[in-house]
Amino acid sequence: MTQTPRTGRGWLLRLVITFTLAQGAVSMARPAVSYRALALGADDRAVGLVTAVYALLPLLVAVPLGRRTDRARCTPLLALGVALIAGGCALSAGAGSLTAMAAWSGVMGLGHLCFVIGAQSIVARRSAPADRDRNFGHFTIGASLGQLLGPVAAGAVVSAGTGGRSGGSALALVLAAAGGALAYLTLWRLEHPGPDGSPAGPAAPGAARVPVHRILRTRGVAPGILVSLAVLSATDILTAYLPVVGEQRSVAPATVGLLLSVRAAATVACRLVMTPLLRLCGRTLLLASTCVLGGVLCAAIALPLPVAALAPVLALLGFCLGVGQPLSMTTVVQAAPDEARSTALALRLSGNRLGQVAAPAGAGAVAGVVGSAAPFVMLGALLVVSAGAALRGRGRPDAAAGEADREGAGVPGPPAAGRPRSAAPPSGEEEAPSRRC
Repeated sequence: MTQTPRTGRGWLLRLVITFTLAQGAVSMARPAVSYRALALGADDRAVGLVTAVYALLPLLVAVPLGRRTDRARCTPLLALGVALIAGGCALSAGAGSLTAMAAWSGVMGLGHLCFVIGAQSIVARRSAPADRDRNFGHFTIGASLGQLLGPVAAGAVVSAGTGGRSGGSALALVLAAAGGALAYLTLWRLEHPGPDGSPAGPAAPGAARVPVHRILRTRGVAPGILVSLAVLSATDILTAYLPVVGEQRSVAPATVGLLLSVRAAATVACRLVMTPLLRLCGRTLLLASTCVLGGVLCAAIALPLPVAALAPVLALLGFCLGVGQPLSMTTVVQAAPDEARSTALALRLSGNRLGQVAAPAGAGAVAGVVGSAAPFVMLGALLVVSAGAALRGRGRPDAAAGEADREGAGVPGPPAAGRPRSAAPPSGEEEAPSRRC
């Protein structure tokens, strides 16, 4: 059942605020976890493994959570996610071993997954096809704001805290837990019930499950997952390893926090101008070009650049990385069958978490052999590969047009090859710009 979107967007503003608070807690906790792990005696390889555990449990449960969300309300999943994020941060503050740090990092990652699946599903259900690029772009501003504020706060607290890196990082984790709990203040009226009191938007209870392999073979889904994986892996490794690089180059934690926030601020700026960028270039060219440029900039971090040079590199890198996440969400949602949108988003998140498991573990192994700057070269190569995947999808039928065909017919169906294209696609943000570029 497809929900008829309402004209008001107060729900989107509240969701952005909630996401800012939840993501801010996670973004404050991630560098603090790295500093606390270093204080507990971790080397580069151990930091990579602790970072990888954050994504391991979510990788295993993403699809079941997506199946559940396809048939139920999303708000309870957001509430559970906030509780796990705050609890994971608080328990990490008292961890006295690397094993405990890794375990509570995994709890934090599970909470973030629950929150993101529920929040993305709300945006997909409450947005008309023509509004999804814009609404997903605005929704991800919440993540960028959290990524902007969190590292600055973490760097300031770790630097000013008593008891050295160990005491400062513990205090930062406690404050992250408190900040995350504030997200409960805006968890209201994000969904609205249908005429019979049931949640509007989920699939009908008797609807058949769409097989995972069919979703993965849908046009546009695999490139979207790869782009999302590459962009998130770059953001994740940047957050986890820039503190390590900063320690080796004698850069203060407060300065590292500011550099990470410069990257996040540029991502916010990118998403504010997403619609005109789409009109200028179209989705495929915009994705591919920003991934290639982002790959070059990511590799440049491995060079022994001074802080004055790192700041503009990170600003431009943040702008490039801001494109991939919202556009990959729209691509996956509009390509997926109506009754499996949350599952498709969960598969995308599974790809993200796979990258978050493999990239830090690989980064730790590379850093242990070559040096802590080498993972940035590896991630640059991954971004360039994802650009190639995005270009291979160029010229394929527009997923949004396929969705319009299904909704116009009143029946769901797979976007199979040969499906006729609608004469007037629901959004001018993809077709017309592609012709101009």
